[in-house]
Amino acid sequence: MIRQVELVERVLSYDPDADEDLLNRAYVFSMKAHGSQTRASGDPYFLHPLEVAGILTRYKLDAATIATALLHDTIEDTVATFEDIEQQFGPEVAKLVDGVTKLSKLEFKTDHARQAENFRKLLLAMSDDIRVLPVKLADRLHNMRTLHFIAKPEKRLRIARETMEIYAPLAERIGMQEIKDELEDLAFVELNPDARQSIISRLEYLREEGGDLMERISGELRETLEREGVRAEVSGREKRPYSIWRKMERKNVSFEHLSDIIAFRVIVDTLEDCYRALGIIHGSYSMVPGRFKDYISTPKANNYQSLHTTVIGPERSRVEIQIRTREMHEVAEKGVAAHWQYKQGGGNDGGQYRWLRELLEILENADDPEEFLEHTKLNMFQDQVFCFSPKGDLVALPSGATPVDFAYAVHTEVGDTCVAAKINGRVQPLRTILNNGDQVEILRSRNGTPSPSWEGFVVTGKARSAIRRFIRQQKRDQYLELGRQIGERAFRKAGIPFSDKAIQSGLARLGYESLEDVFVALGEGVLTGRQLIAQLYPEQKDATGDVAAKAVGRRKSGAADEPIAIKGLIPGMAVHLAGCCHPLPGDRIVGIVTTGKGVTIHTIDCDTLDNFAESPERWLDVSWGQGEEEKNNHVGRLKTVVANEPGALSSLTTIIARNMGNISNLRIVHRSAEFFEMIVDVEVRDVKHLTNIVAALRADQAICSVERARG
Repeated sequence: MIRQVELVERVLSYDPDADEDLLNRAYVFSMKAHGSQTRASGDPYFLHPLEVAGILTRYKLDAATIATALLHDTIEDTVATFEDIEQQFGPEVAKLVDGVTKLSKLEFKTDHARQAENFRKLLLAMSDDIRVLPVKLADRLHNMRTLHFIAKPEKRLRIARETMEIYAPLAERIGMQEIKDELEDLAFVELNPDARQSIISRLEYLREEGGDLMERISGELRETLEREGVRAEVSGREKRPYSIWRKMERKNVSFEHLSDIIAFRVIVDTLEDCYRALGIIHGSYSMVPGRFKDYISTPKANNYQSLHTTVIGPERSRVEIQIRTREMHEVAEKGVAAHWQYKQGGGNDGGQYRWLRELLEILENADDPEEFLEHTKLNMFQDQVFCFSPKGDLVALPSGATPVDFAYAVHTEVGDTCVAAKINGRVQPLRTILNNGDQVEILRSRNGTPSPSWEGFVVTGKARSAIRRFIRQQKRDQYLELGRQIGERAFRKAGIPFSDKAIQSGLARLGYESLEDVFVALGEGVLTGRQLIAQLYPEQKDATGDVAAKAVGRRKSGAADEPIAIKGLIPGMAVHLAGCCHPLPGDRIVGIVTTGKGVTIHTIDCDTLDNFAESPERWLDVSWGQGEEEKNNHVGRLKTVVANEPGALSSLTTIIARNMGNISNLRIVHRSAEFFEMIVDVEVRDVKHLTNIVAALRADQAICSVERARG
């Protein structure tokens, strides 16, 4: 156990002006507050905050942060209160302690939800003072070091997974590489012990086989640089077991095929020496193509700077080399702690972390904590590519990012109004994957809006959360519009004059807070028109009518009784066009209410409707509305049989194109020596447009048959 005097001396060794009295008081207060409490290992509980403080002294953190480490569990686990901490240690320490206090064990349905909510709170605390994060990481590191004392395997597994998914990436984001590596390895022990042991055994075998290979390579690299007048410290280190395992998974290779298990660091005096050393190494050894990265001119998001290269080096070994100055090395090892400003009287250092601001933007857009956690993992896990705006501004993005990710990285408004993109001067699809060095120009439109399809290819959490936020709002607006129509129709069927006041007065009985919520519930299908009338007017007999029976009757008669117009409702939002019958404007249609998803539109003769014959409350009279056929293109599906002869497929596509149709999908379902049977999806205005295309196709000799596909 670290003694009180030893802890204070550690802090004074790197910060002679540290508040010694503050550290002594925090030590004594924490020891008394935790008293006789013990941990799962049986050790006194006070040992935990003391070890956390000890970890942070290695990173030369200020006295207020060390005092926070000593006190971080007192509010939650002892009788001490926030007011006690504030009174005895001042508002700065009290605020920090409050930020890293173990989060209250709120009641959530799942561990995953609790994990997400805790992380959301941690992020909010971090945004106020970045010092919260190193304390939290040191707290998690000591907990992971003692994880084996926890008896329940499922609890150990949950903590290890949370560490791997959240805390290790956070440590990497603020550049605390040592903590990140140790957290990953400690979690790896629990998550995949067999794989870890296998890698350790192979590393031991390589050490025995290679002898002092690491020292020999280091010595030769040092001599090579000194001959050219560059003084350098050269050292080698093995990659951690988890780092090796992750590389094996990412590259889908076996251990034997990994050639950069040992990495060498070259530490030089100046920035110029970095590039001189690189030139000497590349001039002396063969460089491996595609393995050079310049993180000095384009630093990582956590301010990491270094030159990375891989060469066929001494003894014909393929070695990875990192070249950096001593200052860069300090930042690489200690991250945010290496350029701490508090002890010099600087302000909140969190402002320089763009990634933190981006996570807060995601927090604003996310619908719930679990969605926020999903988007945050997207932001933290991936390697980077560096792209440029037309003005030369550098934008760092995750590997696999697209122009849409780039647009949202620039600004949320740019992403929302993006309609196209130029990559290196050429217009490219928005789903194009960006490469290092690409120049990206986003083309915008004032009327542009995010497309729901973007969610399928964006990789940044910021982009995905913004797209989902827009879709949520659009859906709500669509449900609101559809719900109002359903409500008005239900009142008409019951013979009651419709008014907002009538519904407003019954909000308590309906269980909704506002009139808008009622209409949204009607549009979603959570509440039906029949239920609305029954709750507002219990004495009213069911006068909503048997829509199912009338709809079945309409198959023959075509009669309609004030159907709800779906004009203006975007397919895929409040209404969904059924994939079984592909209804088009001009078809007689009926709606089936699906709880929580709105209304699915079927043609009146669709065989699928037989499945809903016993659920009349789910049927809804609908119509396309005036002018719907001029508004959007819709997909009509054709089943065609084409002769297996040269030019037949060309005839099919040419006829469709001449008749202003656009093929969105084509699938061969059966082939023989004489014929091809195909399903063709064609974008058309309405059923009349599709009928004209069918007639034109039937007139061609190469097309044996064509009909509208069903089912």
